[in-house]
Formats: sequence, C-alpha cells, structure tokens
Amino acid sequence: MTISRHITGWLMAAPLALVLALFLVLPIVMVVVVSFWGATEWSIYPAFQFDNYAFLLGSEVTYRVFFNTLKYAAITWAFTLIIGFTVAYFLAFHVRSLTWQIALFLLCTIPFWTSNIIRMISWIPFLGRNGLANSALISWGVIDEPLEWLLFSDFSVILAFVHLYTLFMVVPIFNTMMRIDKSLIEAAADAGASGWQTLWHVIVPLTKPGIMIGTIFVVALVMGDFITVRFMSGSQSANVGRMIQNDIGLLQYPSASATAVILLITVLILIGTLLRFVDIRKEL
Repeated sequence: MTISRHITGWLMAAPLALVLALFLVLPIVMVVVVSFWGATEWSIYPAFQFDNYAFLLGSEVTYRVFFNTLKYAAITWAFTLIIGFTVAYFLAFHVRSLTWQIALFLLCTIPFWTSNIIRMISWIPFLGRNGLANSALISWGVIDEPLEWLLFSDFSVILAFVHLYTLFMVVPIFNTMMRIDKSLIEAAADAGASGWQTLWHVIVPLTKPGIMIGTIFVVALVMGDFITVRFMSGSQSANVGRMIQNDIGLLQYPSASATAVILLITVLILIGTLLRFVDIRKEL
C-alpha cells in the first residue's frame, strides 16, 4: 500500500516536473553551455573556453554596470518596502471591515490590469520638460524653468520601478499581517507598549517572512528588467539586462549568455543570503 502511494505521488508530480525540466532547467542549461562558446564578427562556433567570462570579469565597464544594477535594486527595494509596509499595515490593522479590505486591495491592483510598458510610458508626458509636473510647478511659482532631471535620469528610472513593483511588496506583507493574532497586539498594549513599540517589537518581527518574500520578488524583477531602464533613462543609463540586450542585438550570443549566467549567480547569491535570515517556508 505504501509503495503504491509512493508511485502515485511520483506520477502526479511527473507532469509538473516535466514542464519545469523542459521550460526552466533545459533553457538554463543551454544558456550555460552557449556561454562557453566562441564568437567572431561573423560566426559563432561551439567550444569550451572561458574567454567570455575573462573578458567580462576583466572589464571595468562590467563592474560599473553591475554596481548600477545593484543601486537600482537597493533604492527600489527601500522605497517599495516603505510604501508596501505602510499600505499593508493600513489595510490589515486600520480597516476593520473585510469587505473594505478586499475593495481597497483590489483598488491597489487596478493599475496592474494594464501592461507594464503602458504604465511605464505614461510617466513620460507627466515628467517631460513640458509635462504636467513641470507645468504645475512653474504655474505655482515653485520653479522658474523646467526641471531637466525629472525625465531621462536615474530619478525617472527608480520612480518607474517603484510604480511597477510596489504591489509585489504589498501582497506578501499584507498576507503575513493578516495571519498575526490580534490578541498579541492587545497584549502588547495591556503591557504598556506604545504604538511604535508594538510595531517594532511585535508586528515587524512577525512580518519578516512577508518582507523577505517581497524583497526577493522586487530585487529579482529589478535586476532582470532592461526595458524600463532603456525608456526611462533615454538610453543614458545601463544595467545588466541592457548589456544582455545589446549583445543579443549584435548577435553575440556567447557573450550575452555569459553575462546572463553571472547575473543569475548574483541573484541566487542575494536570494540565498536573504533566506538565511528568515525561514519563508511557513509562508508558502
């Protein structure tokens, strides 16, 4: 009987395992293999060499681009965490009605019913030199001439990232906060804890798994995003995703694969480091 259940379990898991093997594991293996191939200006040839990695790791440009990518990820993470935690806290502890919680949560998701590109590009007429933001500031007398740094700058890139990915921080934090026993909040208040003490010593520690899940989502998405950096920086800034895109555009697939492998390893190291601080398995 036990053997039969064991075989049944494997058979039930086989379709999903096959899909993951074909559409996740196999493409990654192919990228790793191609990263060791060689390339000339007119051809790509199979080989096993470390020229692509040696060139990338020996180039100062690579380190600058990776630093820029990590900078975008860190700043975006900080803003999405602050906004996401605040929104989730309000929904979980200040909105008493379940109906209103659902309604307000759905309201937060309305912008995500459209394409990421549409939501990103919608910032351009708002932040442009003659856009709504500059026009309003000039009409109010705050500035005398349009602000050039609002668009096609790191500011616009990070603003777009925060807009695109904040919900990925709100959802796991809100889900974790809804599982917190409200009697713990009441016990902290009865023990004389202030609101800030309750927040810092009770709510934040119990919300760490949700924060960690949101962090993984945001960091992974920002580090792999290239289209946002291209449009919102006016092609004046670069990240690792843009490096890969440029290599693919030049048909330099081995170099693009090597960059993708290094990016994958970097993201996995970051995620592995985060998982050492919090056990998120109880949230899954």
